[in-house]
Formats: sequence, C-alpha cells, structure tokens
Amino acid sequence: MNNHERLLGILEEGTSDYVSGEEISRRLSVSRTAVWKQINKLRELGYNIDASSRRGYRLISRPDRLEVSKLADILNTQSFGQRIVVLDSTVSTQQDAMRLAEEGAPEGTVVLAEEQTAGRGRLGRKWYSPRGKGVWMSIVLRPTQPLAFTPQLTLLTGVAVCRAIRRLTGVEAGIKWPNDLLIHGRKVSGILLESATEDQRVRYCIAGIGIDVNLNKEDYPEELSQVGTSLKIEAGREIDRTVLIASVLEEMEQLSKLYAEQGFQPIAMLWEALSVTMNRSVRAHTAQGITVEGTAVGLDPSGALVIETDQGERIQVISGDIQL
Repeated sequence: MNNHERLLGILEEGTSDYVSGEEISRRLSVSRTAVWKQINKLRELGYNIDASSRRGYRLISRPDRLEVSKLADILNTQSFGQRIVVLDSTVSTQQDAMRLAEEGAPEGTVVLAEEQTAGRGRLGRKWYSPRGKGVWMSIVLRPTQPLAFTPQLTLLTGVAVCRAIRRLTGVEAGIKWPNDLLIHGRKVSGILLESATEDQRVRYCIAGIGIDVNLNKEDYPEELSQVGTSLKIEAGREIDRTVLIASVLEEMEQLSKLYAEQGFQPIAMLWEALSVTMNRSVRAHTAQGITVEGTAVGLDPSGALVIETDQGERIQVISGDIQL
C-alpha cells in the first residue's frame, strides 16, 4: 500500500471529523510538507478534501470513477460492452481500441479512459478530455457492408448517443451533420469513425465517442467556453457516467441490429428526426475545398447530406464541415 492509499485510509477513518496534519505526519512517518503535497495530489485526482489551519484535513467526497464491475452489473446487452477496458489515462482511446481490434477483439469491445492526453476529433482536431468529467470511449465495430457505406455508421452512432442522452437526462440534444451533438447551439458530444481497410473491404471500424458530462463552466479552456457545454450544465445536476455509458451501448446494439436487418433507411429516418441540420439554411465546406450553400433537405442512401441550392440544384456532401 503506497502513501496515497494510506493517507486515504486515514482520512476515511475520520469520516465526518478532521484529522490533524500532525497525526497524519506521525502515522505516515513523513513531514507536514509531504502530507500537504500528497493532499494536493489527491485533489488533482478528483478527491474533495477540506483543509483547516486549526483542525486539519477532512475528506468530503471521492471522485466518480469508472469501474468495469459496476458497468457490467447494469449493462443489458449481448455483445456491446461484453469486453470492457478502463484506463486511468491514455493518449487516445482510438489508438487503444485499434490495437485491440488488430489483435482480434470482437465487435462491441469498449475502451474507456478517465482522461485522454491527446484525444482526437474529426479532421485532425484535438478533443479536450479532462479527468473524470466526461465519457471518452471507443468501440470496436466489425461491419460487413461495403466500404462506401461506412459513413452510415457515423450517423448510426450519432443517433445512439443522442437517444441515450435524451433518455437519461431529458435534455433535448440534437445532431448536427455528420457527427456533432448540440444543445442550444453548443457542442456537447463529438463522434469520430475510423476504418481499417484491405482490398476495398472493411476489416474493422472504431467509433470514438466523446461526451462532456460533468464539466462546469470554469472547467472549459477559454477557446471552448463559448462553444462547448456539458450535460451537467444543461440538466442542472450531476449525471452518472456509468449509467450513460450503459445507455449508449444498449442503443448501439439495438440500432446495429436494426441496421443489419433493415438497412440504412430506418436509421436515416431516426437521424432526420433528431437532426438540427434538416430544413435549415447551411453552408458546407467540403473536403475537396468547395463551398456549397443552400437548404439541407435530407440524407441520400449512402449517408451523404443533400443540399438544395437556391437554383434548385441538389448536391451531395459526402464529408466536410457544416455551418448552420
């Protein structure tokens, strides 16, 4: 047992009472300065510890930590989440999930992290992933449809996350094509789908999901403070991350089964019903560097966004950025 664990044990013995720095110092056989440093380290890990110059230290609350056993207890799925890896910290759950997929991990394998040090979004952007505040998750998918249809899986994942958020929180999140979830115009979640291919065949896909769950306004860096929001901010209460993860995995399994049985059309209908892009004036910046302006009128069978220009021309946007 290291000193952090011993310090936590001493604080938990005190429960509602303060434990003096002198007593902790004596029991750990370290200096008062060393105690103070360890207290601050625990605070960085999410422990809420009150300090009084006269009375000592008191543990107020422990961090909300993800645990495989707790998630397994409440998860109601047959394949999604039947193998779960929880990491304290990682560069990116996408990289970890890719490695597992290369080793043969089955569909539905999930990698979760308390924090990502270099989380990735679309188009090479960074994804802010602070410790213990969100859901940073990657899921191994093993689709059987042709490579050209993989964009449909991004839309399916967006529907799953949106439905899970609405069901659990009551907050009306909406999907902005292709893979951002917004609440009152602010981004609460992003989805990144990456594929490994061979001879025009999809070997596997990794669905990366980032959800800002329990961030407070002051948690956001300045550049995100006006564009980002969290479920806690919007719902006015803390959200249980484990329950949310279970809800997302259950939705993913149900929608994947629907997709396998009936194709993309029912997924497209669900997506359009949850979308904040449909029937809106939009400006699309495509991956080819072309700008298209008009009204978003629907999805084509591949999952591309169909934009009708003022001249009545219908243009399919396969990938790019959309401004509402």
